[in-house]
Amino acid sequence: MLLLEGTAIKHYVQERLLLDIESLQIYDRQRIGLVGRNGSGKTTLLKIIAKEMSPDEGNVRLLASTEMVPQFKYVDTHKSGGEITQSYLQNAFNESPGLLLLDEPTTHLDYERIVWLEHHVQDFLGAVLIVSHDRTFLDQLCTEIWEVEDAKVTVYKGNYSEYAAQKALERRKHQEAFETYEKEKKQIVKAIQEKEEKAQRATKKPKNISATDARQKGAKPYYANKQKKLRKTVSAFETKLAQQKEVTKPRELPPIKMNVINEGVINNKIIIRGEEIVGKISNHLLWKPFHFYVRSGEKIAVIGANGTGKTTLLKEIIEGKQGITISPAIKIGYFSQHITILNPNKTILENIQLSSKQNETMIRTVLSRMHFWDDDVYKKVALLSGGEKVKVALAKLLLSEVNLLILDEPTNFLDIESLEALEELLKGYNGTIIFVTHDRMFIKNVATKIVEIENKEVTVFDGSYEAYKSRVKHSQKDENEDKLLLIETKISDVLARLSIEPSEELDVEFQRLLNEKKKLID
Repeated sequence: MLLLEGTAIKHYVQERLLLDIESLQIYDRQRIGLVGRNGSGKTTLLKIIAKEMSPDEGNVRLLASTEMVPQFKYVDTHKSGGEITQSYLQNAFNESPGLLLLDEPTTHLDYERIVWLEHHVQDFLGAVLIVSHDRTFLDQLCTEIWEVEDAKVTVYKGNYSEYAAQKALERRKHQEAFETYEKEKKQIVKAIQEKEEKAQRATKKPKNISATDARQKGAKPYYANKQKKLRKTVSAFETKLAQQKEVTKPRELPPIKMNVINEGVINNKIIIRGEEIVGKISNHLLWKPFHFYVRSGEKIAVIGANGTGKTTLLKEIIEGKQGITISPAIKIGYFSQHITILNPNKTILENIQLSSKQNETMIRTVLSRMHFWDDDVYKKVALLSGGEKVKVALAKLLLSEVNLLILDEPTNFLDIESLEALEELLKGYNGTIIFVTHDRMFIKNVATKIVEIENKEVTVFDGSYEAYKSRVKHSQKDENEDKLLLIETKISDVLARLSIEPSEELDVEFQRLLNEKKKLID
């Protein structure tokens, strides 16, 4: 059943054409992920679909009730960001709309709340259109991806990973088309040059005959006619060259090799030791004593639910709290969402040069990875969007005279392209990284070690995120099997007692045990 139809939609931001969409449709039960760079018009399109905004041109026909969960929500000082977001989401589900619009719904949600949201979206009976930078979330839910680029919307079938594979294929085809275009262009230009040279030679009499013989043999008309034919061939080649459809060169990403300070001194050595580290805020216990070490070059993800003390752990490391020993060769660069390391009155390039000894070529190379091209580097920081400031702050740290990056939620406010670019930069970084994020794919792609805080216990796992989740899954399976065996023993005991002396209390206990058994089996 058709829920929405849009035709000839155009929307401008001042002089800039933000959206230019010929047509779009949404049908019942569709699960659509809306992706694109920051500022490409994703939120504007959601608002147009929700009838919160009118397009400058075109028409949107809405055939179902709609609920929209916005990216920016009212602040409640008595609730955390995750609680506020979950409240908005729950209210939207309670309305049971035909079309649900979600703008960055996983922002501020921890892992448990993201899983809660995934289950609700999977069970939702209407259609869902989702703007999200969480690629795992889009993989779990979406069967279609809409990409907003250069004002257009392109539809790709499949989840985010399938969309990414299609985009990679497009890039390869673009590169091949460019190489073919350049090859054919060179062949035509070479052919023109060769024919031009022959035409020039055709104007001169041959060296091996006299002028008298040339006149007797009619050489002049012959060579004049030959020159005319050659000029005609040149003209044909020039026409072919002019008619050749130009293929633009794909942007190249030059290789990056960034040296970090004291690299030779700390290479493959333990740079941080923690003994009996306790997490407390006032008298509130965040985690029980644990010990850990950090070896140079490791990429460590600190994970856990909101409020478990992840940021507190980062700050204890930075401040070298009691029980934590840090090598004197270590220089720390810290990123937080407050972005206090940027001077708003200086340009992007000036901000980075203030703390970097890298040359301008290297700085521009890193900035290009974060999609700051050419004259972009001369923009004042004060004029940048929130996402752009995050990218500049991260680039500044990567290029600073540090060798340990501590990053608290670096993935917030980044579009997917920027996330993937940051992943590549961090994977190629020769220093050590300790980071906090709820982005599961980012953890999977970057982390080589996991520190999880759960139920006031800290688990340190030396290995990838996938290996850690696999171990936890098997551990939970074994634990469930033990619980199931215990419940079945209790059920047998209650059944025996019911056969001898039936009672309402025993019957209630029997039903309770059956429900527990069902939950473990499911």
